[in-house]
This record gives sequence, C-alpha cells and structure tokens, in this order.
Amino acid sequence: MTPDPKRAGESGLPPLALIAGPTASGKSALALELAQRTGGTIINADASQVYADLAVLSARPSEEEMARAPHRLFGAIDGSEACSAARWAKDAKAEVAAAHEAGTLPILVGGTGLYIRTLLDGIAPVPDIDPDIRATVRAMPVAKAYDALSREDPASAARLAPADTSRIARALEVIRSTGRSIVDWRQEKVGGIGVQVRLAPLVMLPPREWLYARCDLRFEAMLGQGAIEEVEALRARHLAPDLPVMRAIGVPEITAWLEGEISRDDMIERAQLATRQYAKRQYTWFSRQPPSGWHRETEVINSKNTDEIVIKLQKIILT
Repeated sequence: MTPDPKRAGESGLPPLALIAGPTASGKSALALELAQRTGGTIINADASQVYADLAVLSARPSEEEMARAPHRLFGAIDGSEACSAARWAKDAKAEVAAAHEAGTLPILVGGTGLYIRTLLDGIAPVPDIDPDIRATVRAMPVAKAYDALSREDPASAARLAPADTSRIARALEVIRSTGRSIVDWRQEKVGGIGVQVRLAPLVMLPPREWLYARCDLRFEAMLGQGAIEEVEALRARHLAPDLPVMRAIGVPEITAWLEGEISRDDMIERAQLATRQYAKRQYTWFSRQPPSGWHRETEVINSKNTDEIVIKLQKIILT
C-alpha cells in the first residue's frame, strides 16, 4: 500500500508522516524502511544532523543509507553557522511542499521537539532585535540578566530556571527591544503547517534501560568510526566555542581528551553520561508534550517487528 500524497482523503489534506523520539531509539532505520516501501522522502528534524561537520557524532545516516531513499536537510549547514528553529522550519516547510509536489510522501524524522513544534505550530512573529540591545544583553552574566528579567518581565522570568542562559537572554532582549513580553508574542504563532497536512505521527519510546545501554554502546562505536577525526577537523577550524557544533555531545569531551585534560576513559564516561542525560530529556518531552492522540510505540525496533510497525504506520498514514 503506497499512499498517494496528492490523494485528498477524508480530510482533504496531503499526508505528512512523522517519526519522532529520543536519540538512539531507532527512528532513522524505521524512516528508511517506510521510505523504501512508499517511495517517500526523508526530511531531517534533528538539530545536530543538520550540520555538515557532525556526520559521526550526530549519528547521521550513512551515505549508503541515504542512497537508498531521498534524504533532505542532512548535513545541509556548515558548522560556522548556527541553525535556528525558525530557519530549519522554513527549509523543512519547503521540502515538505516539494515532496508533495513531486507526488512522494514526506517523512519527517528526528528528536528535536522545538523544531517539530515550530514547523507544525508556527513561530511567534517577534520583530528583529535591535543589535545594540542584543549585544548588551548577551554580554551580561546570567545572574545579572535574570535579575533584570525578573524586574522587567516577571512573567517570563517565572517560567525560566535562573541558570538558563540562552532563554533568559532571549526573553530580556525581546522585552527591551519590543516593549512586549515574549510570553505574549508566543500567543500569536504564525506559519505552522499543522493545519495544512494530514499528520501521521509515531513517537518512539522504547524501554529506558535499553535506550540508555544503546546510547553507551553507540558512542563507543563512534570512536572507531571517525568521531575523533571529526573533532580534530573542527578544532582546526578555530570556530567560536559557543556555536552548536562545538557544544554538540562528544565534541567538548573529545576535545578535553585531545588536549590532555582528561583520560580516554573519563572522556568516554562523560560523553556517555551526556548522551544518556540528553536522551532522558528527550524521552520526557516526547512522553508529555505531543497530543495524546499521537501514537506511542514502546517496543524495541528489531528485525522481527519492523514489518509490523511499518505496516501500523502505513495504516495511520492512510486513515
């Protein structure tokens, strides 16, 4: 059964498949299987896999895997840039439209909840921030910025942890530049495609113990697949340390080891811990944030049940 993206169905809307969940949960393999069976196009929704410099440490699909089905927005941005959710959503929106126009099923796959939410629900139409205000705010210590936010926009401050540097800075620069709380701006989201597609979502939530063990094994495997060389290449570029590629899991840990600050065993232990903590945060988000009507798959994906799960997803798409 191959769904026709141009077939209106009862909703009158073209389908969009979504396979989401924490890192190492098996999303990419399932998306590839679905794409091969339907002739679909896989669109990346992972904040690390968008960067060309993070092929190994982001667990990006291999060249052989990407040759088996069309893949979009994988390794599409140079590490010297920072990809925002708004930028990614704009690109993803175009890729979804292109897939529909070509008569193929767009299959969104990834674990970055902010990206997915921005694409489906839209983004607050906050005007451009005054450069001088941004520079001033970004130079402030987080404690000072939080104090200022508590006075100038208490509603936003109440929602943030006092050490959440990036979100505090964003909220403070918005209130100072626009005179309006970012909380208010977010009530007016625009540009989402959720109402324009027939969404077929699958959230992967395998047993946590299995997931964390897989995270540990995968990082050790990455070391033999070029992760160290990947970090060496990044270091040679002398990129700003606050760029996303320089803060990606594995990069700071491997860098510390290469510079002789920690042992190899400590490097592995720290990176594995960081990966598990990230997976835990993703797991919590995908457990609680998506609508209750989104199908949750709690089984571990393997050779025995892949067919069953793909058929289940195809039925969701055709419903």
